[in-house]
Amino acid sequence: MNRKIIHIDLDAFYCAVEELHDPTLRGKAFAVGGKANRGVIVSCSYAARQLGIHSAMPSSRAVRLCPHLIIVSRRHGDYSTKSRQVMEILRSFTPLVEQISIDEAFLDISSLKESGETYARILQKKISDELGLPSSFGVASNKLVAKIATNVGKASQGKNDYPKAIQAVPPGAEAAFLAPLPAEALWGVGPKTAARLEDLSIFTIGDVAKQSNEDLRGHFGKVGPDLVRRARGIDTRKVQTSRVAKSVSKEVTFSRDTTDENKLKETMRWQSKSISKRLKKSNLTGATIKIKIRWSDFTTISRQSTLPQPTNNPDPIFNTAIQLLNKYWKPRRPIRLLGLGISGLQSPPRQLTLWEIPKYDNQSNLQAAVNELRKRYGDQSIRKARDLDF
Repeated sequence: MNRKIIHIDLDAFYCAVEELHDPTLRGKAFAVGGKANRGVIVSCSYAARQLGIHSAMPSSRAVRLCPHLIIVSRRHGDYSTKSRQVMEILRSFTPLVEQISIDEAFLDISSLKESGETYARILQKKISDELGLPSSFGVASNKLVAKIATNVGKASQGKNDYPKAIQAVPPGAEAAFLAPLPAEALWGVGPKTAARLEDLSIFTIGDVAKQSNEDLRGHFGKVGPDLVRRARGIDTRKVQTSRVAKSVSKEVTFSRDTTDENKLKETMRWQSKSISKRLKKSNLTGATIKIKIRWSDFTTISRQSTLPQPTNNPDPIFNTAIQLLNKYWKPRRPIRLLGLGISGLQSPPRQLTLWEIPKYDNQSNLQAAVNELRKRYGDQSIRKARDLDF
């Protein structure tokens, strides 16, 4: 049986939510993001896109390109609420919904009677009527082609307003649909891979599909056959109704570039505590600590270190992060952004060695007692002396 997979993308989601709160923004060049002097553009209206503004652009550059650009602060609660309401609508049609971001999801409606395109139109209207949000859909027999179909549909609608596109690819037409598209439209083909493909005179997805597994394996290693398979429109991945977190992280962009070592350490201490709290809430531990540093000229580095044992306690996270900071940061070099994250997440209990059992038991009991006190009486009920102001 041919599967019926729908991909939904909420058009310029953050901007659409802001327009619900302030209808006067409609049709204007505006962006959602941080302050003009330090922030980054998260999303921008289609009018702003016409002027060269795009997401991830520094707000200061966006304002230089468009002096009359309106920048609005993010409404975290509103975005989460609207996203949750959209997902509830999707799940009212099928329980097989895979949310891949705050504004994007896959649905498997193979068991439903009507065509995927029919349900896409019903969902698009329902989301617009009930929530006031524009959306675009791709329909195909698998996730890969459905996602690309959404992008193709949106591109075909012009760039002056929300596209509200629906693009359906009939079963059996996957390879033909993909063939004329540029190679970089294929999942897994970034700028470097696209440049290497061009060197081989491979410009379209159809060109990739014509290659043999052996030829591309010779140029791209084990990724080569995957590229050929995707180019032929083959994707057997299921729609996953639950997703396991791969990492937990926190980032801070300073209001001014800083060389203050104490400020950097206190930032990392706060990040460590926040990450620890999220891990414990999800009953997870992690082993690989990663820091991210963005210098004043916007160049960015990431460095990581793996702990001998997974943890969800703040101290080993903080201590490892500080070791990385001390190793890769030269004092007096200004830092614009500082990030801290942990990956290699898992839920199984910690495996102990014979020699560390007594020490760990004491530390574990102490930490358990501290956690219980904080749970009952709040995070500030018990603190370390170094965190107190004297």
